[in-house]
Amino acid sequence: MKFTNGYWLTRKEITPLYAVEYADHRISGKELTVYAPAKHITDRGDCLNLGMLTVCLSSPMEDVIKVSVTHFEGKSYRGPFVETADENPSVSIEENENEIIYQSGNTKAVIDKRPASWSIRFYDGDRELTNTGYRNMAHMTNNETGKTYMVEQLALDVDEYVYGLGERFTPFVKNGQVVEMWNEDGGTASEIAYKNIPFYITNKGYGVLLDNESDAAYEIASEKVEHVQFSVEGERLDYFVINGHTPKGTIQKYTELTGKPALPPAWSFGLWLTTSFTTNYDEATTSSFIQGMEDRDIPLHVFHFDCYWMEAYEWCNFTWDPKTFPDPKGMLQRYHEKGLKICVWINPYIGQKSPLFREGMENGYLVKKTNGDVWQTDLWQAGMGLVDFTNPGAVAWYTDKLKTLLDMGVDCFKTDFGERIPVKNIAYFDGSDPVKMHNYYTQLYNRTVFELLERERGIGEAVLFARSATVGGQQFPAHWGGDCSASYPSMAETLRSGLSLACGGFGFWSHDISGFESTAPADIYKRWCQFGLLSSHSRLHGSSSYRVPWLFDEEACDVLRKFVKLKCTLMPYLYEQAVQAHRDGTPMMRPMFVEFPEDRACEPLDKQYMLGDSLLVAPIFKASGEVEYYLPEGTWYNLLTGKKVQGGRWQKEVHDYQSMPLLVRPNSLLAVGNCCTKPDYDFADGVTLYLSCFEDGAHAETEITDQKGNTVMKVHAVRNGNVIRVHVEGENKNWSCKLLDESEIAVEIE
Repeated sequence: MKFTNGYWLTRKEITPLYAVEYADHRISGKELTVYAPAKHITDRGDCLNLGMLTVCLSSPMEDVIKVSVTHFEGKSYRGPFVETADENPSVSIEENENEIIYQSGNTKAVIDKRPASWSIRFYDGDRELTNTGYRNMAHMTNNETGKTYMVEQLALDVDEYVYGLGERFTPFVKNGQVVEMWNEDGGTASEIAYKNIPFYITNKGYGVLLDNESDAAYEIASEKVEHVQFSVEGERLDYFVINGHTPKGTIQKYTELTGKPALPPAWSFGLWLTTSFTTNYDEATTSSFIQGMEDRDIPLHVFHFDCYWMEAYEWCNFTWDPKTFPDPKGMLQRYHEKGLKICVWINPYIGQKSPLFREGMENGYLVKKTNGDVWQTDLWQAGMGLVDFTNPGAVAWYTDKLKTLLDMGVDCFKTDFGERIPVKNIAYFDGSDPVKMHNYYTQLYNRTVFELLERERGIGEAVLFARSATVGGQQFPAHWGGDCSASYPSMAETLRSGLSLACGGFGFWSHDISGFESTAPADIYKRWCQFGLLSSHSRLHGSSSYRVPWLFDEEACDVLRKFVKLKCTLMPYLYEQAVQAHRDGTPMMRPMFVEFPEDRACEPLDKQYMLGDSLLVAPIFKASGEVEYYLPEGTWYNLLTGKKVQGGRWQKEVHDYQSMPLLVRPNSLLAVGNCCTKPDYDFADGVTLYLSCFEDGAHAETEITDQKGNTVMKVHAVRNGNVIRVHVEGENKNWSCKLLDESEIAVEIE
């Protein structure tokens, strides 16, 4: 939202109230409150008829400073509020003639006390991160609408790039963009997003979280090209400056503040196949897909039933359509006997034709209008209502329906939708602000389902396939990228969105392989299979057509088979990376600048990524098989072609469908398993530890975990001269250690 007309003027309908100078402060425990009037005070008369901003600084954890800016404190300030940790860190507050210094860990906020010199400068030690100063922090009144807004503008440095703000399909670097925090179902080809996260990081190594669930608006080097501006309607604005010192460290610190991702079960990393959306299917159809995969030696691990497992117009009734699936419990048992896990589609809506609608209405389980009526719409399902997850009774009612499905043999749920949440004349059971609930609703929805799975299946066995999210949503994996199209541009925008989402600590992410809308040509299907199986989670899904590979061409079967088996063999490495995501918040799929912050060439890259610490993936987006990608310094090794590639430069290559750029980072220890048919096996038994292009003096370490995330082997390798010494601690199973390249270096096991 824009408030100014160029650098000097505000818009004619706007009356601004800026923080102009320091007037006074108070200290209460570990909180610092500063008072900033709207003009320079020259005498006592200037204190009259004058607005003032109240600025409170606090710290919920080391190296995180919260800034709360208020105009009128008497204005109602309702939740929901993002749940954040409070570790009660030690802070220091020092004052001298010109400054007040508020410090948490190595991070400082320095308030300028000099007349007409308002500013707060944020430092990492002596390195300035950002600042707010002249005509930045403000209260704005729109004289035409009567609405008021709180605004902050934080400075951007020369060559500073902004990333994140949730899942964004627009350009990866956000400088120059206008971004609105409003969850919507808009597909992947627009500025609309399913997962709006008001948190950004920059290449300077810090991040900013806006602590407000309403429809916040960002102007990122757009209204004021030297600043990131964010604004919310009302009389108060809260934000956190999060300093992890590096982009990766800041993502980790952010997840420490808002929640670490749960560790998904190992089986969820295998191949998921769905019925697609509006296709016709029954047990004979689904069984033919499962058998077709088995006949073609393509490992399949999860089968998903999309919407029409329930009867039309009755979404959701949580009951199998008896005309299509007369024996669902027996069917699920038969599929379990084939080693499959089962996922079914759900959403938080109850159509009027569903027998559950009247039940929910009579018990007060559906969201109501302020006049007491049940809110309803014909959009999506005729006369549908919305489950009110702020009502504990509604939560118990909803989960009881899902538990029946779990008892029948369902293993997990695709929690679709959660974005079409009404705000006008809405009254929630707990009195929540309906505007803030629009984005926050998905947190309650996904948490409800995820915690049910943890209770019924056990911690470590819960996994979702969720579309919508807000701050903290990373705790309930996994998420997928929404409705993409069957084209290369859509494949690229899907990857951009996943990399943006990763900047918000989402450790596990997927997408509809080959696109949801329309049907891809065989070429795109095969290239998207490569990309999909080198994502944390991998699902074949579409809209009006099936996604089994033999419907594209026989080579598609070969490509899918190869990359499913490749992923299964990589599970010792991948699951250890998943454990890292769970323990420290580092996402499995990482933007290049996060892993290589010192390499300026990595900062804009959005068509390649790191899959964990040691694997670089560059999907192919051209029918010609041409690909251009950048490698940081060092000698890299292509795991598929066996070729060494020298980094520190751009590479141009052409690949057939059996190959692509999948490169092992220099000086890496890559753990590869001995099973190519399933993702859940004993990762330590028969594991091969591959040493990749070790330089003299280089060292690397890795861990092998079990399926609960417990470390069972620790491996450390170091090269001295022409010898690499490998030290292994833990289980003494049938493991081996090999060089990936053909060098003459000796390997000694200690």
